[in-house]
Amino acid sequence: MLYSLLAAAPLGAQELCGRVSWIYDGDTLKVESIGKVRLLGIDTPETLASERDRYYQRSFAIPPHVLRNIARQGKSYLIDEIKGERVCLTTDGTEKDKYGRYLAYVYLNNGELLNEQLLEMGLATVYRRFSFTKKERFLDDEARARRNGLGLWKTDVK
Repeated sequence: MLYSLLAAAPLGAQELCGRVSWIYDGDTLKVESIGKVRLLGIDTPETLASERDRYYQRSFAIPPHVLRNIARQGKSYLIDEIKGERVCLTTDGTEKDKYGRYLAYVYLNNGELLNEQLLEMGLATVYRRFSFTKKERFLDDEARARRNGLGLWKTDVK
C-alpha cells in the first residue's frame, strides 16, 4: 500500500526513506542518511513563546498556554510513535526550505501520512502561506478537527 501511495506522488517528486533518529518539535525531525525534515504543509506551535504566537492568536484566537501545551503534545506524540521507525518521504516541487531542511510528506510503514495525522488530531494547522498539492485535503482535515474540538480546537481549555 505504501508504494502505491508514493507512486501517486507528483511528477518530479523525490522519494527518500530512512529511520527517524531525532524529533526537534511537532513538525521537524531528523531522518538518518537524509537529514533534517520539515513536515510539508503543516505548522505546529513552538515549544517556547515566539512571533508565531501572534498568528495563532489573530487567526484562530488560540491563547499562548494552549499553544505551549499542544507543542509539548505534538513533540511527545512524534517521539512515542515514530522515533526509531522507518519512514519514506516525498517532496512536492520545492525539495528544501531556506534553512536546508527537506520539505516532505512523511509516510509511515502502514502507508499513513504523518502530516495528515497531526492535522486530524488537532496538533497542527495547515501552512497557508504557500501552495502545495495536498492543501485542500489538509484544509478539510483541519476543519474536521476543529468541528470535533480536538487539540488546538478544544473549547474547554481556552
